[in-house]
Amino acid sequence: MAERTYLDNASTTFPKPPCVAEAVFRYMTEAGTNVGRGEYAAAFDVEDMVFDLRSSLCELFGGVDPSDVVLTRNVTEAINLVLKGWLAPGDHVVVTSMEHNAVMRPLTQLAARGVTFSRAQCAQDGTLKAAEVERLITPRTRLVVMTHASNVCGTVLPVKAVGEACRAHGVPLVVDVAQTAGVIPLDMRECGASAVCFTGHKGLLGPQGTGGCVLNPAFAEGLEALVAGGTGSSSDSEEMPSFMPDRLEAGTPNLPGLAGLAAALGWLEKTGMDVVRAHEQALTKRLIDGLAPLADAGHVRLVGLPTAEGRTGVVSIQTPGHDLAQVAHDLDARFGIQTRVGLHCAPSAHKTLGTYPTGTIRFSLGWANTEADVDLAISALGELLA
Repeated sequence: MAERTYLDNASTTFPKPPCVAEAVFRYMTEAGTNVGRGEYAAAFDVEDMVFDLRSSLCELFGGVDPSDVVLTRNVTEAINLVLKGWLAPGDHVVVTSMEHNAVMRPLTQLAARGVTFSRAQCAQDGTLKAAEVERLITPRTRLVVMTHASNVCGTVLPVKAVGEACRAHGVPLVVDVAQTAGVIPLDMRECGASAVCFTGHKGLLGPQGTGGCVLNPAFAEGLEALVAGGTGSSSDSEEMPSFMPDRLEAGTPNLPGLAGLAAALGWLEKTGMDVVRAHEQALTKRLIDGLAPLADAGHVRLVGLPTAEGRTGVVSIQTPGHDLAQVAHDLDARFGIQTRVGLHCAPSAHKTLGTYPTGTIRFSLGWANTEADVDLAISALGELLA
């Protein structure tokens, strides 16, 4: 069997920095205690770890107070917490046509309960004009929700320009940074976001089962808890605590995962997000340039922007005349190249890009990939398609 070449980092980054697994192992073998539930030194050490993690995330996303960093299992849960905790029947929401189902499925559930939404149309390359969002804002609009970058084609959306429009109309902005956190900086105060929802297992290089949201304090005050239960605080009451973050966090968190995420953030700070971003952009340019002869010959259709500028390390293609699933299978079986094929949980994005219902083969590059990985993918596609 061919050696493994992992090009599915938009799904989850792999491999993680070695310090991540080491931190998880260390927590499981040396700490092991819960947070907020013990009056002994080991428990206090875990509390310090979680507080430091909140502080790092608050700083990373330009939050106001670490107590307004709510930790969840993933970005999907964070988005559900925000949407279902903020919206009520009769409210209106604006989204973009590039949204992931992590946004669209909760909104569809809420639509059955009287919440409405409008979709700002993006161009066929995935780009968006802020005016398309602004024109859909009405007096009933209670939220604008948008992704920072498409998980299908990698196009980066103009969050700051949309934030300015939201500020002008007094509408909170919620940003899904699942595809950009750890790679492309986003300061929520600078862009006017009321909530930034993130996952820990992609660009932040942490374990699966970690994520959360960083909230503006005023916005946090208006949120109802998605899940109620024990917090280790205010145990004399059967009501949720009134203070953050306990008010929105119930139950035992994924502490081994959070220990790994804390280590990953330390690795990112030491390495430099700009270094990671430059590395991924260079590889993305190499892949796009290398695919050009296949595209010119009609064997490949590149989806989204024509260059590496304005996109993440995601490159999606179609293969005219060849079944996508078969090509993806052959890439793995014959060359050990692991990609993702299909609709990537974003049917609206594919309709925008003109790739619905077939989908795409998605190559997504990460910090651990090399030029040799990219060159192998190009040569493999050449052999399979030419």
